[in-house]
Amino acid sequence: MTTVNERFREAEKLKDSGQVDAAKEVLISIVGESPDHVLSHLTLARIYTQTGDHLAAVKHAEEACRLEPNEAFNFTILSVTYQKAWAGTQDTRFIRAAEDAMARSQSLG
Repeated sequence: MTTVNERFREAEKLKDSGQVDAAKEVLISIVGESPDHVLSHLTLARIYTQTGDHLAAVKHAEEACRLEPNEAFNFTILSVTYQKAWAGTQDTRFIRAAEDAMARSQSLG
């Protein structure tokens, strides 16, 4: 039986080789079975950002921060995700959210 970390490494290899949809499916499976796997949420946020599904990207980045509320790196990723969501949607609510997430990252760092 493969572990969550082994499956995550498989998803990373798929993503790195350009098989983004296959990687996404593995990651979705991981968070379905292990909803507290932060790295899978962060990677899904990145994949969804790259594919233009900004609301899904934000959801996963926010979940990573909810799971690890004292990890500055996660809030930096959340800020970047919000910035890219704004760029992709022009929805101004993402600007303040990006600023708030960066301020949280800096206060934790």
